[in-house]
Amino acid sequence: MKIDGIRLLCLNFLIVVSLYVRSGEGQKNSILVNCGTNSTINVGGRRWAGDSGTGGNVSLSSSGIEASATTFDGDQAYAPLYKTARLFVDSLNYTFRGAQGSYFLRLHFYPFALKNHNVNDSSFSVEANGITLLSRFNVPDEILHKNLYIMELGGNSSSPYLVKEFFFTVSSDVLVVDFIPTKGSFGFVNAIEIVNVEDRLFVDSIHKVGSNGETSNLSLSKRGIETMYRLNVGGSPIKADEDLILSRVWEADSSYMLTANAGSEIHSRGNITYGSANETSIAPLVVYRSARTTSNTQVMENRFNMSWKFEVDPDFDYIIRLHFCELTFDKANERIFRIYINNKTAADNFDIFEQAGGMNKTYHQDFFDVVPSVVNTLWIQLGPDTTTGTAGTDALLNGLEVFKLSRNGNLAHVGKVENPGGSKTSRNMILWVSIGAGISSIVILAASIALITCFCRKRNKETDAKKHPPGWRPLFLLNSTANAKGSLHQSLYGSMAPNRTGRRFTLAELKAATNNFEDSLVIGVGGFGKVYKGEIEDGTRAAIKRANPQSQQGLTEFETEIEMLSKLRHKHLVSMIGFCDEQDEMILVYEYMANGTLRSHLFGSNLPPLSWKQRIEVCIGAARGLHYLHTGADRGIIHRDVKTTNILLDENFVAKMADFGLSKTGPSLEHTHVSTAVKGSFGYLDPEYFRRQQLTEKSDIYSFGVVLFEVICARAVINPSLPRDQINLAEWAMRWQRQRSLETIIDPHLQGAYSPESLTKYAEIAEKCLADEGKSRPAMGEVLWHLEYVLQVQEAWLRSINGENSFSSSQVLADHEVREDVDVPEAMKLDRGAGLDPKRVQDE
Repeated sequence: MKIDGIRLLCLNFLIVVSLYVRSGEGQKNSILVNCGTNSTINVGGRRWAGDSGTGGNVSLSSSGIEASATTFDGDQAYAPLYKTARLFVDSLNYTFRGAQGSYFLRLHFYPFALKNHNVNDSSFSVEANGITLLSRFNVPDEILHKNLYIMELGGNSSSPYLVKEFFFTVSSDVLVVDFIPTKGSFGFVNAIEIVNVEDRLFVDSIHKVGSNGETSNLSLSKRGIETMYRLNVGGSPIKADEDLILSRVWEADSSYMLTANAGSEIHSRGNITYGSANETSIAPLVVYRSARTTSNTQVMENRFNMSWKFEVDPDFDYIIRLHFCELTFDKANERIFRIYINNKTAADNFDIFEQAGGMNKTYHQDFFDVVPSVVNTLWIQLGPDTTTGTAGTDALLNGLEVFKLSRNGNLAHVGKVENPGGSKTSRNMILWVSIGAGISSIVILAASIALITCFCRKRNKETDAKKHPPGWRPLFLLNSTANAKGSLHQSLYGSMAPNRTGRRFTLAELKAATNNFEDSLVIGVGGFGKVYKGEIEDGTRAAIKRANPQSQQGLTEFETEIEMLSKLRHKHLVSMIGFCDEQDEMILVYEYMANGTLRSHLFGSNLPPLSWKQRIEVCIGAARGLHYLHTGADRGIIHRDVKTTNILLDENFVAKMADFGLSKTGPSLEHTHVSTAVKGSFGYLDPEYFRRQQLTEKSDIYSFGVVLFEVICARAVINPSLPRDQINLAEWAMRWQRQRSLETIIDPHLQGAYSPESLTKYAEIAEKCLADEGKSRPAMGEVLWHLEYVLQVQEAWLRSINGENSFSSSQVLADHEVREDVDVPEAMKLDRGAGLDPKRVQDE
């Protein structure tokens, strides 16, 4: 580091710097500054002039401190640029003359070790022509936060530097960029770019999300814009030297997707052209040569959306720019899809070919939305519009950008705006220090006692840590221990204990019951771990589920399962006998279900196929169990993982719902849903729940509808080996059902052994369960009523073919209504597929 010994005498000295640079196509009048040095270097194919030189059109208000580093941890191509910086402990500004027009301003930060200054303590604000760009900005914190956020989404990020990009229009001939350190702190900057934008990059009139095509006039020439995210969708990252027009950096989109491989990447080597003359500066053509589509059905259903999640600042306006180029279809009406932003419809019936005017032509669409003060995330989702009957049932996206708009001259987070002079902050600090001093004497004694207590507890925790590896802790170790969100886990020996039923087994007892967890006794393997067939000492057969420490499921599912089954008892729910949480183990003991899973009796095994009557009875049993879950508690319980492997059959083929590790208590009376992360099994997931992250009982209804089709078709819900239109069972079966030809694809074992009337009624209720919107789906009680009617129709048909009596479906329905001893709603009398009060069907 070079320190100017007479810095204090030169605060107002004007250093004139010649930095007028023309580098790269379309970058006339661009200015590239290499801060903290007098050296001019070439980086990324562009010339960066040192800010310590002399010249004409850029001036520096004070010299500050020139800093340099000997090493650089990152892309070595950028090492010369990021190994120097200008450090400031007082306000400092760069003045750029001849800058009238529209510009990108990019500030480059790389926090290397500084002599006599701890870079982790830096804090500063940045303003440009009266617009606050950054406030109380700490570079290391921002870098760490971004990397952790990407890792949280499942991406990979270890970038050691940060670039903040802003866009605004300079109406005068001068652009002044002010760097203002927080009082008592300092700041630094490694490089500055001012890139001229000759074409009109933004327009004022933009479609507002959720307004049915209504536009908003944003007066962008008077507002500052910050680039929050810029992604190359379906392709590799794009470096600045690959964007010849404006030297923008485009990240790969996979790091921001809810499920990184939810859509497949496609690439084109065709001749991509701009759709219009004003598109040339919007994005480089390389962005449009790759895309992501939702056609990867090995991962997700076609009816589901590709979803990107972004962390944003609340209480700001945002522009969302989507880039499109049709790479597959050569005519209109072949790929039509919907666009959702923050769970609101931004566009439907969206046809890229039609919008762009052809195949391999670029097109972009801007949308405007407001993120309220209580929200800090922005969701962008694309999904197929299955109602259009198009050949292509997937969506496509090539690129994505998110821009934040200033409010009242501010782009920094509202809660962080500071008084650069620091007087108000100082007065507030003095006030709080005075109050703190006044009450400190009261707590000194208590603090001393607390320190002694904490020391003792720490000793105990260190002992526990040696016995129990981190991240895998049995339930009793979490008693009164705050979790990562600040809430307290309930211990089995604490507040949950009075509601708990079941026996606490020792590990030795369960080892004896399973011959030390012998592999030959494994009867199933799930996300939680292996399930063993065992026999406890009194001769009772049991299913013993032992958690795998490497499993993605763990303590939460273990706690949930115990909590749910401790308060749930029903003929059609699998009973829990007990549990074991000894020696870092998490083991659950259930009643043994002799006939295993429903799925094993449908396909994939050598077991004899179930008859149509047996299948209906199994569905009725599962429906009764789910109906009890939905209505048996004050707020109801949502299973969240309804599928044929979680429907178990006892020795009499009585069906029981199992696996409550993902279950959630339903919403309270004042709410319509439970906001929660999406969990479940692909092929069964409710697309509305997946899109909105809003869980309701109707999510179980959708999953149960998939089960109904799986039962009758006897095939996997997702089978990638089949032709494309058959991969997803729900979509395939629904297409046949809408044609009223479901019998074409049913299990061949059922041919000639079912009542056509029963199949028709069964298919109708299954179809209703798969309605796109939850509000259009029936309640589980209504589903149960219809299934019981289907069973009676089948039984009557069987009696008729055996010569016992004649068959009449209308008489069966009348008998069914009488047997239920409940008035049937008028709507159902007119249309037998209509609704029914779910509380009218109760299990004995």
